[in-house]
Amino acid sequence: MTAILGRLRRQSAGVVALVLVASVFLIARLPSYSAAETAETAGRYSFKPTSIALPGGYAQQSIREVNKDYTHIDAWISSVGAAIAMNDLDGDGLANDLCLVDTRIDQVVVTPVPDARSGRYEPFALNPGTLPMNDHMAPMGCVPGDFNEDGRFDLLVYMWGRTPIVYLAKPGATKLSAEAYQPVELVPGPGSVDGVYTGPQWNTNAATVADFDGDGHDDIFIGNYFPDGPVLDPTVSGGVQMNDSMSTAFNGGEDYFFRWTGPTAGATAGDTPSVSFQRHDGVLPEDVSRGWELGAAALDLDGDQLPELYLANDFGPDRLLYNRSTPGHITFSLVEGVRTPLIPKSKSLGHDSFKGMGVDFGDLNHDGLYDLFVSNITTSWGIEESNFHFVSTARDQADLRARLRAGEAPWRDESGPAGTAWSGWGWDVKIDDFDNSGEPAIVQATGFVKGQTDRWPQLQELATANDGLLRNPTAWPNVRAGDDIAGHQTLRFFAKGPAGRYVDLAPELGLAVPVPTRGIATGDADGDGRLDFVVARQWDEPVFYHNESPSPGSFLSLRLLRESGSPATGAQVTVTTADGRTLIGRVDGSSGHSGRRSTDVHIGLGAGVVEPVQAHLRWRDRTGQVRDQDLLLTPGRHTITLGNQAKEK
Repeated sequence: MTAILGRLRRQSAGVVALVLVASVFLIARLPSYSAAETAETAGRYSFKPTSIALPGGYAQQSIREVNKDYTHIDAWISSVGAAIAMNDLDGDGLANDLCLVDTRIDQVVVTPVPDARSGRYEPFALNPGTLPMNDHMAPMGCVPGDFNEDGRFDLLVYMWGRTPIVYLAKPGATKLSAEAYQPVELVPGPGSVDGVYTGPQWNTNAATVADFDGDGHDDIFIGNYFPDGPVLDPTVSGGVQMNDSMSTAFNGGEDYFFRWTGPTAGATAGDTPSVSFQRHDGVLPEDVSRGWELGAAALDLDGDQLPELYLANDFGPDRLLYNRSTPGHITFSLVEGVRTPLIPKSKSLGHDSFKGMGVDFGDLNHDGLYDLFVSNITTSWGIEESNFHFVSTARDQADLRARLRAGEAPWRDESGPAGTAWSGWGWDVKIDDFDNSGEPAIVQATGFVKGQTDRWPQLQELATANDGLLRNPTAWPNVRAGDDIAGHQTLRFFAKGPAGRYVDLAPELGLAVPVPTRGIATGDADGDGRLDFVVARQWDEPVFYHNESPSPGSFLSLRLLRESGSPATGAQVTVTTADGRTLIGRVDGSSGHSGRRSTDVHIGLGAGVVEPVQAHLRWRDRTGQVRDQDLLLTPGRHTITLGNQAKEK
C-alpha cells in the first residue's frame, strides 16, 4: 500500500495537469449563444454616445516625458492616468457632474454631463493654487467625497510624482468653477523650495474612501504603484526601479491609510476651508503594503459595518484584507482562498500570480452575499491569464463572518463557465443593473498601448525572462510611440443570456470602439431611473453613454445622506421583493481602477414591480454606533437622512 501511495504521489502533478487540460477543453466547448439569442439579449439595452465638453487652451500631448532610464519604454510608462468620476458636485440632486483626468492635457477637469442642462457651468481644470508643484507630475485619478463633512462634495486628486491634493468646496461658492475649490495637502508640509515641490515622490494608482476604523467618519486609503522616485522627470537618470518579478513582486510603492481627525477651525465657513487627517503607518505587513496597486475596493462583506479592503495588484497576488479595526486604530488581517488539488494556484483568491488591474463587488448569483470581479490580462496569443469571477460559497452572512475571522476567503472563481474569463488587457470594471431587470451586467475597460508595430512577441519574451533581470529598466524591450500592445481592444459589456451564461454585447450595442479604455463611472445623470455610464480613454477623448434602454424594469434609487448632507459612505441596503428575491446595494466610497460610480444606491427591481418593497438599511452614525432600520419604499427615487434613525426627506 505504501508503494502504491508513493507512486500516486509521484504522478499527482501529471494527474492534476490532465484534469486542468480537460477542464479548459470543456470550458472551450461550453455552448455559445446563437445570433438570435444574442440579439434578443442585446435588445434589453441601448446607449447613446455623446462627446463631453472640455476646457480649451491647453497644449495636447500623446505621450509623457519620463526618466532617462525609462525613455525606451515611455509608451509603457504613459499607459495609465485616464480617469473618471460621476457625482452630484453642484448640489442639484442629480449625478450629472464629472471629474475626469484627460491624459492629453494632464489636467483634472470638472464638467457637466452632456444633456439639456449642461450649460449650468463651463468646464474647467482644477487649480492647485499656491501649493508647491513641479513639471514632473501627472494626475492619475479623482475621488469625490465630503472630506470636511460640511455637506459639499470635495475632490481628492492623486498623482504620480507627488502626494495627493484635496480640493475642498468653498462654502461661499454659488457656481462650480476653479475658484470654487480650496486646494489643501492631504500630507501636511510635503516640502518646497521657492514654491517648487520637494516632498515625497509618490506614484499613486489606487485610492478609496471608507470608514475603516468605525468611528463614523470617512478615512482614505492610498495605494502606490512605482516606489517613490522621479518616474516622470526627463532631466535625471536613475532613482527608479521596475518590478522585481512578473508574478511575486513586493517592491512597489508603499500603501498608506489616513484617518479622519476632524475639520480644523473655520473648516465650514469662509473661503479657506480645511480638514485634518492622521497618517497611520505600518498598518499592513511589507509584503502586502509593497504590492504594485492598480485598483482597490472597500466594502463591508460580513455585516459589521467595518469595510474590508481588496487590493488589485499588478505583477503579484491580489490581497483581501479583513477589517478588525476599532475607533482610532486601523487593523486588518489577510484572508485567502483554500486550495484543493483541482484548483490552480492562481484561481484561489489571494494566491494568484496574475496582473490585477481593477475590481468591483456585486451580487452575481443572487444569494444576498457580495461576489467580486477582477480584471487581469487575458489576451489570446498574448498573456492569457483570466479574469476572476469570484462567487461566494458561504451559506449566509454568519458563515461568511466566521470564515473570514478564521482567515479563509470563501469565494470560487467561475469565470470560465460564466463566459467572463477572457476579454483582453483588462482595467476598470463596474457591476451594475442597466436595464433594472434585477440582473447586473459587467462593464469592463480593456486595451493597453495603441500603435502600428506589434510588440507582443517582445512582451512575451519579457514575461518568460528571469525575474532577476526585471528590476532594471534597461532589461525591458522597447515600447515607444507607434508601438502596439493590445491597442485595438474594446470595451466589454457582459450580460446574462437566456441560459445564464454571460455574453459580450459591446458589438451589438455600439460600444466596441477600438481605443484603449481605463476608467468607468456609473450614475443616473438625468433621474430617469436608468443608469448611464462614462468611459475615460487613454490618449483619447472621454465619452458619455446615455442609457436609452427601451423597456427597463422598476427601480429603487436611494440618496443616503448624513444629517450634514454628506453621503453615508458604506451604508448597506437589502431589498426584499414581494416574490421573495433579495437584492443588495451600498453607498460606494470609490471602487475600481480609475472610475468612480455615484454615491447614490441604484437597485433594479425587475419588470412590473409597482408595490412598495421592504428595504433594510444598516449604517454607522457619526458617533460610530451601528444602526438598523426597515423601511417600506415605493419604486422610484428617495432621499433619506441617516442619523440615529432613517428619515425620508
